[in-house]
Amino acid sequence: MVPFSFAGHQLAALPEGALYWPARRALILADLHFEKASWFASFGQMLPPYDSAATLTAIEAVVGATDPVEIWCLGDSFHDSRGCDRLPDAEQARLRALTAAHRWTWIVGNHDSAIGNPCGGVVIDDAVVDGLVLRHEADRRDPRPELSGHFHPKLRVRVRGRLVSRRCFVATDSKLILPAFGALTGGLDIHHPEIIRAVGRDGEALVPLADRLLRFPLAA
Repeated sequence: MVPFSFAGHQLAALPEGALYWPARRALILADLHFEKASWFASFGQMLPPYDSAATLTAIEAVVGATDPVEIWCLGDSFHDSRGCDRLPDAEQARLRALTAAHRWTWIVGNHDSAIGNPCGGVVIDDAVVDGLVLRHEADRRDPRPELSGHFHPKLRVRVRGRLVSRRCFVATDSKLILPAFGALTGGLDIHHPEIIRAVGRDGEALVPLADRLLRFPLAA
């Protein structure tokens, strides 16, 4: 967990792709995409049905490491609005235990905009928390400091002739895009036009390691 400053707030980035806000004891996650594999299966594309279990295991690990009071999920937590209904009984029980033990807020995204039963917690469109806007997709027109997800940013670099890909945060003075936390999510290169359109070219990719934060300018 590596501390850094954003818009006057001290935050901490975890190598797993989560964000921790010490002043609020808040854990922030983006793009879990629960039950993505079962959604594809419903259209005949059979994928191993273990993505939700793997994502829950990762959440339980970062919850254990940070001991949060609040948990905020920045949209596309389910791959579609009926994702919670399709969770197997064991995984649904694990998720409900997590939402019952914390102040849990689901912010809706484009995939789960009509979410009904979210397995506990509170569902909202967006929020303003201590001066930071929490929403699913970055709004370049909004000058307020903002935390968002949606783009699943990844840094791809060549190291000794090999292409290395790592999930990363994308940061400017007023925008902080979180990587996708879900086990079956893929990612968008940090130089993709959609990311540049959202934040401009003055930002940087942040790659948290165990003991330091690597920074890569988007303009490089």
